[in-house]
Amino acid sequence: MKKIFLQFSLAASLVCIVFSSCNSENETSTDAASESAGTPLTGQSGVKDDVSQPNVVGIAAGSKDHTTLVAAVKAAELVDALSNAGPFTVFAPTNEAFDKLPKGTVEDLLKPENKEKLQAILQHHVMTSALEVSFFQDGQSMGMVDGTNVTFHVKDGATYIDGAKIIGSARASNGWVHIVDAVVLPPAK
Repeated sequence: MKKIFLQFSLAASLVCIVFSSCNSENETSTDAASESAGTPLTGQSGVKDDVSQPNVVGIAAGSKDHTTLVAAVKAAELVDALSNAGPFTVFAPTNEAFDKLPKGTVEDLLKPENKEKLQAILQHHVMTSALEVSFFQDGQSMGMVDGTNVTFHVKDGATYIDGAKIIGSARASNGWVHIVDAVVLPPAK
């Protein structure tokens, strides 16, 4: 009886130690992007993990070519959603892709009163599956998170999504990030 009680006490102590160390780590951890903004993140995006492969948001946040996209994802309050387990396939426009939009478009979309419009545009760049570029076929139509479809084309070995060329890809812990050279706009309603 003493042996069982001792084993139970040791196990209970170990569980308490594990939970207390996890709680203290989670309470103080913040995302690098939130630290620079001065506001701690609270959802999945607030989990600090310097060991695992980055998620789709982490890949974009670590790229000097995607600062506009990261700012847009933050303004649209989609960081937590895209930091979750997924799976996701994200078509990530570069800063140069955003620069191709008419002057003032990005600045206008980043305004709080245009959050829903920005969310719709960004959700048009996301699929709820993890798909490599080789999956996409010429003429293939697929649904995006915003509820609309895109069409893929393959020409001269390059893959395009509604005219935007996929110029690179990166595997994320929760899916794929395919870098595109243009912003893919949803169809007008």
